[in-house]
Amino acid sequence: MPYEPPTHTVERSLRATTGAKIIAGVDEVGRGAWAGPVTVCAAITGLRRPPVGLTDSKLLTIKRRTELAVELRTWVTSYALGHASPEEIDALGMTAALRLAAGRALETLPVRPEAVILDGKHDYLGTPWRVRTVIKGDQSCVAVAAASVLAKVQRDKMMAELGVDHADFGFADNAGYPSPVHKAALAERGPTPHHRLSWAYLDALPQWRHLKKVRSWVDGSVPEIEGQLGFDF
Repeated sequence: MPYEPPTHTVERSLRATTGAKIIAGVDEVGRGAWAGPVTVCAAITGLRRPPVGLTDSKLLTIKRRTELAVELRTWVTSYALGHASPEEIDALGMTAALRLAAGRALETLPVRPEAVILDGKHDYLGTPWRVRTVIKGDQSCVAVAAASVLAKVQRDKMMAELGVDHADFGFADNAGYPSPVHKAALAERGPTPHHRLSWAYLDALPQWRHLKKVRSWVDGSVPEIEGQLGFDF
């Protein structure tokens, strides 16, 4: 299906309105997975012409995405990855875990960005970062698209490695998302050490429900369910 290539339009706008010259595109992967970390990439690209075919990682085949990631690693000005573990997701909730992973990525960059283009409509970063949110930024903004591809390829690799000791769960194919193979293994074997134990899928597994972790919400707020998929979908 044809798609419009990403541009530097948002980056140019930020430069004009804020004076920022070092701008990072930020995207995440793994938000809705049942297992594994959530991974965030921060990429700085400048205003150069992007590699041919760059777009949201979800629109690319595995082969093309992998090839593009190799090219991007030397094409971008700089990039860094940050992760939040399943334990951190369970303890903090997804929004705070995303903030943690994104902060780790941004702080690891060799130069500190003066502004950030964040994929989506919610600013989960906040201060001290100067943030511009862009819905479908991974399709429309060069730096965010680059971050999307780099994050996806790296997390998929991590999940394949984690899956070596848990072959029944098919992590190399589903990256921790709820495929039929993954759900069947969960029902039979229960969660691995890499699963998020505060996730709603455990409610549908009576024999493993006792393992569910429930965060205390002392401020009266309600638990976050964004990105969580139930067992039936």
